[in-house]
Amino acid sequence: MPRVRRCRQQGCHLMVEYPNHYCRRHFEHEAEYLASRQKWARSRDQQYQRKYNTVTRNRSEHKSKQYNFYRSRQWSRLRRNILERDNYLCKYCGAINIVTPAKTVDHIVPIEYDAGLRDDPNNLAVICYSCHRSKTDWEQIYYGTGQGNTLKKVPEIKNINQVIRHMKTLSPESS
Repeated sequence: MPRVRRCRQQGCHLMVEYPNHYCRRHFEHEAEYLASRQKWARSRDQQYQRKYNTVTRNRSEHKSKQYNFYRSRQWSRLRRNILERDNYLCKYCGAINIVTPAKTVDHIVPIEYDAGLRDDPNNLAVICYSCHRSKTDWEQIYYGTGQGNTLKKVPEIKNINQVIRHMKTLSPESS
């Protein structure tokens, strides 16, 4: 029996044999769909990856070491321990009495600012996507982290409640 799938045309429920994506009635869209898939695949080829790794991940020896740390067995174990310690719940949301599941482990004081705290469990907390996005934006303003920024000489904030307070004072919604 041949393998089949549903026609990609919205609202059409006819089945089509592999490798086609459209039924006879909508077959004129097949070439356009295949061209868009090839264009997408080409954009993610080895040259794309090499450029991304060179420009973003490994733009300096410091960033290269930082990236390699996140790929180490040490980080893998540490991350798992922190996730279990925090019960897979965002500590930043928890500080304002909201329960949010999360799988990201974040450095409270960014390792770009203080590399000595990179494997300190007291500097790590589980964080959800939206808090991580907000905190990253705040870190770029407060600490001067991120590509194209210069690190500032400011006191480290190691308490999650204080970080949240600072994030709220710098956010445009609080104005």
